[in-house]
Amino acid sequence: MKKLLLAGLASVAVALPVVAALQKGDTAPMFSAKASLAGKEFNYSLADALKQGPVVVYFYPSAFTQGCNIQAHTFAENMDAFKAAKASVVGVSLDSIARLNDFSADPAYCAGKLPVASDADGAIAKSYQVSVREGRAGMQDSRGVAIDHGFAERLTFVVKQDGKVAALVGGQGVTPEQNVEQALQAVKDLAAK
Repeated sequence: MKKLLLAGLASVAVALPVVAALQKGDTAPMFSAKASLAGKEFNYSLADALKQGPVVVYFYPSAFTQGCNIQAHTFAENMDAFKAAKASVVGVSLDSIARLNDFSADPAYCAGKLPVASDADGAIAKSYQVSVREGRAGMQDSRGVAIDHGFAERLTFVVKQDGKVAALVGGQGVTPEQNVEQALQAVKDLAAK
């Protein structure tokens, strides 16, 4: 009887949806990482950025890929609106810092307006409970350069100055542009409080 009960409980547990990422109200893990802004490498610290105001931490699959190009460009176009809401933005991917130096400076994407951080070993994504899938052999970016890393799920966290997650944006059916729009609305809502 006990075995039957345990088997039944195990099958129910497998069928339940798993909450994959940090949720609103959770404490955001602090991180430091190599990052790039306008093609220049520097050490990014979330703790330091939070001293200035809320931070939008957005995870994306890979620099120089279709959706990520659109998302970075949309963030760049809206940086004045984020700054007006006293918020900053940092992108995080499993790209190498060399790829990010190119991506951050490219006028078609980050345009030197927002930093992007390298999470080459996936530790930051893991700490935020963001799923990472393996890349496929032979995959190339929009420049024809091989992509040799995993892909973080496209999720965005709006982190308040107290280190708590104020909003989670992303998931199935949310376009890169909608991701930026929803993150901007979340920081505007914070600024209005």
